[in-house]
Amino acid sequence: MPDRAFADPRLAELYDPLDPDRSDLDVYAGIVEELGARTVLDVGCGTGTFACLLAGRGLTVTALDPAAASIDVARRKPDAGLVDWVVGDASSLPPLAVDLVTMTANVAQVFCTDADWTATLRAVHDALRPGGRLVFESRDPARRAWEEWAPARTHTTVDVPGVGPVESWVEVLEVRGDLVGFRETFVLGGEVLTSESTLRFRTRAELVGSVTAAGLVVDEVRDAPDRPGRELVVLARRPG
Repeated sequence: MPDRAFADPRLAELYDPLDPDRSDLDVYAGIVEELGARTVLDVGCGTGTFACLLAGRGLTVTALDPAAASIDVARRKPDAGLVDWVVGDASSLPPLAVDLVTMTANVAQVFCTDADWTATLRAVHDALRPGGRLVFESRDPARRAWEEWAPARTHTTVDVPGVGPVESWVEVLEVRGDLVGFRETFVLGGEVLTSESTLRFRTRAELVGSVTAAGLVVDEVRDAPDRPGRELVVLARRPG
C-alpha cells in the first residue's frame, strides 16, 4: 500500500508545492540522453513530473505508481496526455520492451522486504528489451541521512495557492538495522495530517547483489553528481 503522503488526495496535491525544486531530475534526463533511450518506463512516478518531462521531449513513456491520488495529480500536468499511466505495482504492467526503466528519488528504498524488491526487479527485467537499461538511486547508508530528519531541521511553512499556509516537518520513529521508520506531519487549515513511512537503506554490495540476482548486469554504480557522497546511482542492463 502506498504511503498516505501519496495516496491521500489532500496530501498528494501538496507534494509539488512543498517540494518544487526537482533539479534532481536533470541527472536522470541526462542519463536518458546519454543512453539514447526512446522508450521509458518510470517506476514509482509519483505526481508525474519526470514522465511528463520526457513525454514532452518526444519519448514514449509508461508511468507506474500504486497511488491513484498521485496519478490524478499527474494527469493534469502539461504533456500528461502523452503518457501511458498505470496505477498499481510492477505486477500491473502490460507487456513492454522498453529501452530504459527509471526509479527516481527514494523509490528503490520503499521496497523494504527482499521479496518485494526482488519481485520489482524481476518485473523490470521483463519490461526491458534485451540490452535495455535500468537506472535508480538509493541513499548511501554510510551517510546516515536519517540523522538529519528532525522537526527542528525539517520544519517549513509554505503558502500553497488555494490552500493557504502549510506547515510540515519530518521526525524519525525507529531505526532498526537497515530500516528507518519516520513520520511526516502536515498542518493545514487547522487540521493535522500525518503519513508514516519506512525506507530500507541497502549497501552498495546489497544493491549490486540483488540486481544481479534478478538477471540484470550491473555496469556501474555512480556517485550522485548533484548529491556527492549521499546517494548511489546504479546503472544495469538486461543481457541481450
